[in-house]
Amino acid sequence: MKKIVIISLFITNILTAQTKDFTETELAIPSTKIAINGTLLMPNNVKSPKLIIIIPGSGPTDRNGNQGMMQTNATKFLAEALSDKKIATFRFDKNVITLLKRKDFKEENLLFDDFIEDAKNSIAYFKKDKRFSKIVVAGHSQGSLVAILVANQSDGFISLEGAGRPIAEILYEQINNQAPFLAAPTQVVLDSLKQGQLVKNIPPLLLSVFRPSVQPFLINWMRYNPQSEIKKLSVPILLINGSKDIQVPVTDAELLHQANIKSTFIRIENMNHIFKEIKGDLQENQLSYTKPELPVMPILVETIIEFINKI
Repeated sequence: MKKIVIISLFITNILTAQTKDFTETELAIPSTKIAINGTLLMPNNVKSPKLIIIIPGSGPTDRNGNQGMMQTNATKFLAEALSDKKIATFRFDKNVITLLKRKDFKEENLLFDDFIEDAKNSIAYFKKDKRFSKIVVAGHSQGSLVAILVANQSDGFISLEGAGRPIAEILYEQINNQAPFLAAPTQVVLDSLKQGQLVKNIPPLLLSVFRPSVQPFLINWMRYNPQSEIKKLSVPILLINGSKDIQVPVTDAELLHQANIKSTFIRIENMNHIFKEIKGDLQENQLSYTKPELPVMPILVETIIEFINKI
């Protein structure tokens, strides 16, 4: 049976005050290429809590949901709010953050599969820790696909603003919307990459997206179709998208839900891609990416808690 819920802002805000009732521990979990550096939050006075592993989104994103000029604290505030409500959380820096600091780092050696390995190793690490009764993976944005690909090794999966289409389709759409005159050469490049073939001659205006050093990563990423992969899941699934997401539209979550109708799909009104409440226009939405003090929407936390409690 389909489970589609639309949550409005009229629901009472019950998370305005956080007591920080948890203990914070820094961890370095061994992985394939480099250690997974992250923060474990353990709720105080809770025996055998459930654990949510939060997998970050695209780009050199740290455990708090920040990168470069984009300071959101999205995953930091989400993790703290959940742990304050008796759920353990682990959030971590993407490995590229550490790799970029190494003199021997070469972008062409970074693959999407590296993110999958880090997620698998995180699950394996915490499975050995008998303090946790259940382990759930929650992937934000690009991390949603990573989480899908490892979710059957856990007890549940949460997609937070995750794409429901292959990355090649999304890249074409984004470029076509911004520069229609680049649509044709973009399609040529994408067709080659989808066949696993590197492209030497990239139009100058497309170099930032398809530069030679990032092509191996894109080829690897293009192997995975979120809709095909989510069909393989046998664990409980929660799909969350905000109505004010300007990066991943709600229709993407609907595609994931249609691919696995056992999932629960929840649309949160006025929530954007980084879990913040947006009451106004596009400018307010864009400015929220540089206002790290903005809290995540309380109803997001309550929605996740309700799902976790049923696992």
